[in-house]
Amino acid sequence: MKCDAVLLEISNYIDGEVDAVIRQEIEIHLSGCEGCAVIVNQTKRTVEIFCASQPVELPQDVRDRLHQALHRKLNKPAI
Repeated sequence: MKCDAVLLEISNYIDGEVDAVIRQEIEIHLSGCEGCAVIVNQTKRTVEIFCASQPVELPQDVRDRLHQALHRKLNKPAI
């Protein structure tokens, strides 16, 4: 398996949603490719941190600016 194939399957691999053959091919690749191993490990860690985090309340002025920016992006009038 090549790097691009590993990167295409990274989410499924981390979620445990690849079949045994693909999982084995990915793990063989990761054992010999430091770059992909770093990406997979960092992605796993990012998911773990995100899942363990708590929502943060945004200050009202930040929320207002964010909504205005989103409305501009979507070409809709702000509420």
